[in-house]
Amino acid sequence: MSATADHADGKSGVPNMASRLGLEAGWVVQEIGYDDDCDDEFRDAIREVTGEAFVDEDTDEVVDVVLLWFREDDGDLVDAFFDILTDLKAGGVVWLLTPKVGRDGYVETSDITEAAPVAGLATTSTLSVTDDWSATKLVVPKSGRRG
Repeated sequence: MSATADHADGKSGVPNMASRLGLEAGWVVQEIGYDDDCDDEFRDAIREVTGEAFVDEDTDEVVDVVLLWFREDDGDLVDAFFDILTDLKAGGVVWLLTPKVGRDGYVETSDITEAAPVAGLATTSTLSVTDDWSATKLVVPKSGRRG
């Protein structure tokens, strides 16, 4: 069964995709790059899974997950990755949300795979999370973690 085989009404697909991100209740989620083009239903589904409000880039908290909404014109992806690592706990996860192919702001996959290791991240998987957005999971490899 594919990810697109969720219910055709569109409502149950987005919450299902949010649950596939591997988030858990109580996790602190930092959201960066939010704008009018972001999918609010997807965001709501993530908050429902964690039961927590998002924190922004000005937080003093250590976060479990970073949701980074990023578009082609948002600047340098390597710089964005370095910026988010300061608040991410050891073993935390980054979900890079980028517009899908053909959408305004599409980010080339090669840009992501080239930028990630420069910032000390590894890409692990990519999901189609909404009609307009893809999510790429990035982690700090165990060999790159500082204890």
